[in-house]
Amino acid sequence: MTEKLLQYLWNYKVFKHFDFKDIEGNSVEIIHFGKWNKNAGPDFLDAKIKFNDLIIAGNIELHVRSSDWIFHNHSQDPNYQNIILHVVFEHNVEINELTGRNVPALELKSYIDENILWKYEKLLDRNQFIACENIFNATKVPVNFHEENILKKLDEKSMEIEQQLISHKNNFEAVLFHSLAYSFGLKINAPVFRQIAESVDYTIINKIRQNPLQLEALFFGIAGWLNIPQDGQMKIWKREFEFVKAKFNIPDLQFHPKFLRLRPPNFPTIRLSQLAALYNQYQNLFSKIIHAHHTDEWYRIFKSVKASEYWDFHFNFGSISKVQPKTLSKDFIDLIILNTVLPLKYAYHRYHQEEIIDEIMEFYQQISAEKNSVITGWKNLGIPVTNALESQSLIYHHKNACEEKNCLTCSIGFKLLKEN
Repeated sequence: MTEKLLQYLWNYKVFKHFDFKDIEGNSVEIIHFGKWNKNAGPDFLDAKIKFNDLIIAGNIELHVRSSDWIFHNHSQDPNYQNIILHVVFEHNVEINELTGRNVPALELKSYIDENILWKYEKLLDRNQFIACENIFNATKVPVNFHEENILKKLDEKSMEIEQQLISHKNNFEAVLFHSLAYSFGLKINAPVFRQIAESVDYTIINKIRQNPLQLEALFFGIAGWLNIPQDGQMKIWKREFEFVKAKFNIPDLQFHPKFLRLRPPNFPTIRLSQLAALYNQYQNLFSKIIHAHHTDEWYRIFKSVKASEYWDFHFNFGSISKVQPKTLSKDFIDLIILNTVLPLKYAYHRYHQEEIIDEIMEFYQQISAEKNSVITGWKNLGIPVTNALESQSLIYHHKNACEEKNCLTCSIGFKLLKEN
């Protein structure tokens, strides 16, 4: 038993019966169990009980053992002066202070189903894909589980975007550029690509985007790749970078992307060239993305993006490779849509107080499910995964609930614990 579990059981009223009696055998009627307080102070606020024919309002404190009242130094804390009930799993010592104030002590051990404690112990097994794997039942996944997870994720992303908008004076196009740069960097280079994007005022990007040579040169120069040209094309890029840098008074900053453990198609050279091509090709990119009504419109945008001709013969500077035009794969486009396009579209319409939830959910359903170890784990537990709405939901849930062992705040965990 843990205090967190005890609070959970009290909050959701998971007991065999409610004919509560204190340790003296007196009846204790819980009129209102109180509001779960997850901040400092008593565990449940604004509760109401009937004891000795009196209706009493105040706060309730829960402990695994009654002696925890002493160990937690509540006696000297003014926040605990309005306690009307001391709820414990096991009563092991009399608390004279509470007895003197006629505060009843309620021991819950006999009111809790032992099956719940057994299930909770199973949840503490950390050597599994998810904590509840041994007792998992796919039929316990709640209705609207995926939609609720996606909305949580989008709301979190929207808050991040709102903070970025404050920094960039409500310029959604700048925020889109920085977010796209982050997505193009994938997991290894995402932070560096964002630094490259944010190191230059977006107005400069807008001014030179019609010149793909200069835009590409700007990215490569900030990445620190043009200091020592290895061929004629690099000399051209270096010249253009020095010109743009001087013209717009760009600070002498360099951010160095990584190549280690990346497949050649994901080399930062290729991805930055593709990002430059995207912004050169679409002068109204933000409008096209925001006002799309079907994923096909986004796929048409990104499918046409291709790294510059130099990269048909290279993966890195100066090293000739087999001819291979560097376009964006379907899987990569899906990642861009899921990580950048959909969160920004949701945030944009929320910012303008426009209803978009149903349309957003339809977008997710139009995208293929990801394939990774997390999704495989869920499938092995009998969860069907047919589209990105389901896969994104399950990835989010695994990261925020399962990995963090937040079983007591998990809607699946709630059903597994409460139901037989």
